[in-house]
Amino acid sequence: MLPRVTRLRALAPSRIFPPCRARGISVDHGAASEARGIPPPLHGIRILDLTRVLAGPTATMLLADLGADVIKVEEPSRGDDTRSWYPPAAPLSPDAPQEASHLPPESAYFLSVNRNKRSITVNFKESEGLAIIHKLVKESDVLVENFISGKLAELGLGWEDCRKLNPRLIYASITGYGQTGPFRKAAGYDVIVEAEAGLMHITGEPDGPPCKVGVAVTDIATGLYAHGAIMAALLSRHRTGQGVWIDCNLFESQLAGLANIASNYLIAGQEGSRHGTAHPSIVPYQVFPCKDGFIMIGAGNDKQFRLFAEKILERPDLPSDSKFSTNKARVAHRQELVSLITDTLMKEGRDHWIEKLTGLGVPFGPINNIGQTFAHPQVDARQMVTEVEHPRAGKIKLVSPAVTYNGKRMPISKPPPYLSQHTAEVLTELGYSNEEITDLRNKKII
Repeated sequence: MLPRVTRLRALAPSRIFPPCRARGISVDHGAASEARGIPPPLHGIRILDLTRVLAGPTATMLLADLGADVIKVEEPSRGDDTRSWYPPAAPLSPDAPQEASHLPPESAYFLSVNRNKRSITVNFKESEGLAIIHKLVKESDVLVENFISGKLAELGLGWEDCRKLNPRLIYASITGYGQTGPFRKAAGYDVIVEAEAGLMHITGEPDGPPCKVGVAVTDIATGLYAHGAIMAALLSRHRTGQGVWIDCNLFESQLAGLANIASNYLIAGQEGSRHGTAHPSIVPYQVFPCKDGFIMIGAGNDKQFRLFAEKILERPDLPSDSKFSTNKARVAHRQELVSLITDTLMKEGRDHWIEKLTGLGVPFGPINNIGQTFAHPQVDARQMVTEVEHPRAGKIKLVSPAVTYNGKRMPISKPPPYLSQHTAEVLTELGYSNEEITDLRNKKII
């Protein structure tokens, strides 16, 4: 069906983006083929973002990266929770706007997942604030929210309420456990779902307690699932003309993320366990200490192990030893082989082994801290850090979007917004007068 979709898009872009929402769209296939990169594919799509913290903002940031107009709606007095999660925060510029002087500094956490968005503040628990959101619903292609199941319906912003206002609306709900089932009313926290959905049980050293992962991977995975689901729903709407209610949640995203560990249990009844950095089914495949640091080595097949044994361990006899000749045998004799490798690597420093392993054909990598990670030559070669001008913080550095298209990344066209930066701008677009906007401010609606 994809060739048909492409054909329809080329012939009738207004059928994908209705005229009232096809803001500034132009189709120039010749220019796109000549230039590097691609035109922002979501240009003209408006996203109403009612999410906070990480999972939802990750999804909407990815959509913003693709050119969507993401309007982030925040609570007027404090905004997104992560605005208060500092230190660290970006130092304030002496040229920061006076209108934002009462705000706290821009937290590094908030800055990490809110690029390319506009920020407005609305108290939609009040009728006048709700009226603003209803106007935005009518003008939006997608609404993304991460309230507890049923909460927005109590406020007049549930799926049924919004689809009456805009039958073409894609309504994406991101929750802890989904819209149905006994846990539907439970709040969703990454670290809780990591514990409850198996990830923490398999993370950590074999003789140690369960551990959480160093970043909120369940939140991030859920944001990625939500982003993909919204893109699919946009294609579905193109075919059907109808909106979609997306039910995306941390628990199911984490369950799906158990991958082969889940399959081991479902297929063979094999319970998962903690292996530290090691792999339960491959040896050697883990972090090893050396004289002045650590290095990750992954000899995933017999050919790689033979190279490793001959060139690094200087033990050409090992691949023919029945205890180590196959991966199955190496798994059975894991401790003996790990001890042998450790004893060898502890004789020299990390750089010595990196030099010997480079170009050998055995997967390896040094354990880098965050500073070493950003000093990695690949980061510079691939321009993985982008510097942008923030109105309150001056020049700040952000991680670049992770994907290139024909060799070019989507641009960071807007820095992460300060709280309420675009409220007047967006309300003016909705038809509010300056007097009405001032009145709403005085009433603390915005």
